[in-house]
Amino acid sequence: MHLSGAHGSQEPGVPPSGGERVAVAVEVLGLLADRTRLSLLVRLGEGEADVSTLTGACGASRTSVSQHLARLRLAGLVTTRKDGRRVVYALRHGHLRRLVQEALSVADHRIGELSPHD
Repeated sequence: MHLSGAHGSQEPGVPPSGGERVAVAVEVLGLLADRTRLSLLVRLGEGEADVSTLTGACGASRTSVSQHLARLRLAGLVTTRKDGRRVVYALRHGHLRRLVQEALSVADHRIGELSPHD
């Protein structure tokens, strides 16, 4: 996983090269290409949540949810904060929420195209 260091390797104010942008985008989209991780991001797009809430939202085991959240955190896509003994997760950027919503919109259109018309 190279995402967390990718945005830190540039000098401030210097845009990344086209190839670097594409490489990082491929990594982000690869992380989204998993049912559990995408479900977690959909739920986090609604607001902060702890592991118990996220487990219920995506229907995966607590262990699986924790492992997927760790990957998302290491990639820099989600953040954490402590609330007493609980760890609360949130999306790092609004851009990610919009990306997830756009992916779901594309899915809606594809489903609509595949459905038999009356």
